[in-house]
Amino acid sequence: MLSKKLILLALIISTVSVYAQRIGTTIVEKPSEDFPNNSYGLDLLFGEGGFGLGTFYRYNFADSYTGFVDFSISESKDQREFEYIDYWGQSIVIGKKNRVLTLPFNFGVQYRLFKNDISDNLRPYLSAAVGPDLIISTPYEMEFFSSFKKAKTKIALGGYVGLGADFGLSKSNLVGINFRYSFAKLFDEGVENLQGKFRKNLSSFYVILNIGLMF
Repeated sequence: MLSKKLILLALIISTVSVYAQRIGTTIVEKPSEDFPNNSYGLDLLFGEGGFGLGTFYRYNFADSYTGFVDFSISESKDQREFEYIDYWGQSIVIGKKNRVLTLPFNFGVQYRLFKNDISDNLRPYLSAAVGPDLIISTPYEMEFFSSFKKAKTKIALGGYVGLGADFGLSKSNLVGINFRYSFAKLFDEGVENLQGKFRKNLSSFYVILNIGLMF
């Protein structure tokens, strides 16, 4: 009986010893992956105003810094809008006068976070951008495409700040996600989503999927 206990104790000690040696062994770090400097692709925007589309071009000009330009189109809604479905299944917003679309063209910079601390298959970053924002308003009472015959346009100062990440080790395909707070400032009376209620500051939170190519 005693011999069995000694054998079991010896096995436990040897196992712990081997495990301890593994922990103490110096792990050779893999060098960082080198990704292509250029990338372009599509942005799929999901925001408070609904769905939007965009495109982007990025250029990695330094170790952790990437410059970019992007363009998108999405709807901007007044937070006071109240939407309901009538008896016939139609969507109605009480008091809505105009649809408002934003078309920002931004110039910005990304800064990669934790470059030397986490694996390259997850590449988080901070981003900030600024640029002109074309604001288009069309009559809500008209059909969507027909309403552009009576569209009104304004130019705003826009931009955003964001937190995102790119995924995977592919050197050709780019997939990522970005959480973004966007803003646009008008310097006149503003836009009229709801009857008699004007907005000079247009802001929205977006979740954005990035799909593109690197070269």
